[in-house]
Amino acid sequence: MEEKKGFFRRLFDGLAKTRNNIVSGIDAIFGGFSSIDEDFYEEIEEILITGDLGVQTTEAILDDLREKVQENGIRKPQECKELLIESIRAQMDTGDADFSFEEKRSVVLVIGVNGVGKTTSIGKLASKYKSEGKKVILAAADTFRAAAGEQLEEWARRAGVDIISGQEGSDPGAVVYDAIHAAKARQADILLVDTAGRLHNKKNLMNELGKINRIIDSEYPEAWRETLVVLDATTGQNALEQARQFSEVAQITGIILTKMDATAKAGIADAIQSGLGIPVKYIGVGEQIEDLQRFNSNDFVNALFDIPAAAEETDLAEDTEISDSLPEMTEPEPENPEDIKEEAGTEEETAKEPEAEAGAEEETAKEPEAETGAEEETAEESEEDHAGGDTVEEKAEEPEFHFHWETEEDEPEDTQEKPKGRGFWGWLR
Repeated sequence: MEEKKGFFRRLFDGLAKTRNNIVSGIDAIFGGFSSIDEDFYEEIEEILITGDLGVQTTEAILDDLREKVQENGIRKPQECKELLIESIRAQMDTGDADFSFEEKRSVVLVIGVNGVGKTTSIGKLASKYKSEGKKVILAAADTFRAAAGEQLEEWARRAGVDIISGQEGSDPGAVVYDAIHAAKARQADILLVDTAGRLHNKKNLMNELGKINRIIDSEYPEAWRETLVVLDATTGQNALEQARQFSEVAQITGIILTKMDATAKAGIADAIQSGLGIPVKYIGVGEQIEDLQRFNSNDFVNALFDIPAAAEETDLAEDTEISDSLPEMTEPEPENPEDIKEEAGTEEETAKEPEAEAGAEEETAKEPEAETGAEEETAEESEEDHAGGDTVEEKAEEPEFHFHWETEEDEPEDTQEKPKGRGFWGWLR
């Protein structure tokens, strides 16, 4: 069975392509330059832009690095590598993302263009919330995309949650209306709404989202509102542009960044957070249902630059949670194989003790018989002694043996004389 990985380890593995692209290039720069000059900064700039951190973000990182190098009087490139990592970390840190909607009665709208993994992300979120003990309902309000409802129904079945859907081409607002009343009646904690994302026609998209929001305001005003945009990390700067356009037609509160494990340009997460100020709330680093998790910028940078101390602490914390739930072992394992052999030998000897005791009892029972035989032999020797000195060696008379005949054939003939026959006339008399 394959060992189950902690999320930090999955994040570390998922960022392998980006790490090989950015980190290996940065290491080559720090090892190839003997002094810090403009060529040194230009090489770093090229590597960061190649990793899709974006021009604006890259310039901010380099400005911060230049300032720190000058303040600390650093002259050797190797001495400023940590400063570069901290500059990237500072650019990605937009503060703690607000996840309070997970703990309240919430309606979460999820939008995104076709092919970015929107339906899959909704299914994974539903499974995540369900595993945390929350009651979840899905609303299949993307009624214009063919087979969107069937795909969401399959994810609802996998996650074990309810789903409200309508006919293909039906009014998305009507589906949301039914889903809201179902959520209220069933005391659901989170209502996840799959909506359309047609950026090629912003006006229709804006009208559709506006109608859905008005229905929520009217029918479920007490619910917390959250709007998440799903972006494909493999599209790089196109994902950044999509996020910018969606923010023009809707009040975006967070980003779901998918397929981070399939790209060498995962720096787009940094570009989105620092460039648009919209927090990345969830990232996907694999195809498994547990591979969609909360985004943490600090863990992201640690995994990207292969900082082992952070990885060990995170994995240790996850292992401790698992080990705390396991029962305590009462018998310690033996230290070496010799101890096992000795214990096995002791058990065999213990098992043989009853057999040995039984054998001793049999020998004890035979002792009186042996003593009786010895007494008979002593009596015979005494008789021979009475017969006189030299005659002891003479052969004693053999005793008579009386045979018992068991069959009639073996019986001997009667040795007594039979009366003589009287003849015929004798009988007449």
